[in-house]
Amino acid sequence: MILQDQLRFLRVSYYSKGNGIQICALTCWLPGGLMRTPGKIDTWNDEKGFGFISPTAGGNKVFVHIKAFPHGTRRPTVGNEVTYCCSVDMQGRSRAEKVKITGAAYTMDAVSKAFIVSVGFLAFVAVVSFIGLLPPVIFWLYFIMSLLTFCIYASDKSAARKNAQRASENSLHAFALFGGWPGALFAQQLLRHKSSKMSFRIVFWVTTTLNVGGLGYLLSPYGARFAEAFKQIVN
Repeated sequence: MILQDQLRFLRVSYYSKGNGIQICALTCWLPGGLMRTPGKIDTWNDEKGFGFISPTAGGNKVFVHIKAFPHGTRRPTVGNEVTYCCSVDMQGRSRAEKVKITGAAYTMDAVSKAFIVSVGFLAFVAVVSFIGLLPPVIFWLYFIMSLLTFCIYASDKSAARKNAQRASENSLHAFALFGGWPGALFAQQLLRHKSSKMSFRIVFWVTTTLNVGGLGYLLSPYGARFAEAFKQIVN
């Protein structure tokens, strides 16, 4: 017998589509994750982060979003066998939740990787600034620009949900180019914003490469005189 406080998580939705009737039960919240449905990813748009699953038992395809996969799971591809809990959205359409790719090994999720890269880079800049290879203001420039860029990404994500005025992609790239890319990288993965659009990602990595290349030049013997001149200007 199901406890009363668990009944609110259980709903069965019937709707007709094509020649059959699909039954979708919200059982993901029950103990043990009962009634997981096996299927195969039939279509997948990696840039937009969604696709459709064909149930093994047949029936209508089920919508699935990248957020339905747990962190640490590799990106899904067409043909992956999965198990999932079937849910229903506000419009009565079926969708997959708590999706697991069959046989997929755990990998570090994108958020953790972005955090390690961003913090690791800022820590590196802090160290080389502390030992005198760069002016301390360089570290603070990276730190402040990263924090500001993260906030701009968060604001743009909120504006996108509300259909409000958005920050232009050129401005996001400009902030990344001038030292805000660590904050941008972390925001993209944590907020799932601008993390799948390939054209944006290509330009983002170009600006990041240019920025890191500029820093590397300042640390090289060829750029040492520019770093020294910058120290004198700041002091």
